Amino acid sequence: MKHLDLFSGIGGFALAAQWAGIETVAFCEIDNECINVLNKNFPAIPKHRDIRDLDGKQYEGIDIITGGYPCQPFSVAGMQKAAKDNRHLWPEMLRIITQAKPTWAICENVYGHVSLGLDSVQHDLEANGFTSQPFIIPALSTGANHNRDRVFIVAYSSSNGLNGRTTTRSDAEANDNSKKRAKQNSNHERCSGLRFGMDWQGNKIGRRGTKPPPLRVDDELPKRMDRNKMIGNAIDPMIAYEILRTIKVI
Repeated sequence: MKHLDLFSGIGGFALAAQWAGIETVAFCEIDNECINVLNKNFPAIPKHRDIRDLDGKQYEGIDIITGGYPCQPFSVAGMQKAAKDNRHLWPEMLRIITQAKPTWAICENVYGHVSLGLDSVQHDLEANGFTSQPFIIPALSTGANHNRDRVFIVAYSSSNGLNGRTTTRSDAEANDNSKKRAKQNSNHERCSGLRFGMDWQGNKIGRRGTKPPPLRVDDELPKRMDRNKMIGNAIDPMIAYEILRTIKVI
């Protein structure tokens, strides 16, 4: 399966796709610091810069498009202007989706999106042949020690995809595929820390490790504020992994 990552940030969706055995074919990210991180971790993958200049037709028939479009129009920490905010870029993501015609689209945003703009996003997806379902998933659901509620919209179109094929399989095929991948997924979770983690002192603590001690100014971490900002804007890749590996099984 192939994946186009929009509003890529530092590559949370791409990392999750890598864990799930899905190939990321391109990024789209405008922030220079994030591009530096992507170039370091994914040097061979092309990077588009401004989504407004991206032509989705060059990725027509791709399996999956992901993107966490800017949250400022919907966040309770902002002015909540929604579509009137000049950072409202959902229409650009929708344009790419309608041009590329993926089988799956995964959209991510803040909890405030539930009461502001979510209905419009789902209406737009439905108008373009997608069935969608929003999920409110906190980071603590995968073992993190903070809540971090986020909305993940999973959309599917049986008429889209490469060569007009559908993703849906028979129950027997799906069950057979699940059995084949069960051992592989189990091994991956053990290796990656999804099932059992270590805290910063090396103690076994369950599914995920606790965060390290807070970094202060005297830690002299280069570009500390830039890094904190990028991490704060990033998705939780372990949540994305659970969604993507389920799609892969289907």
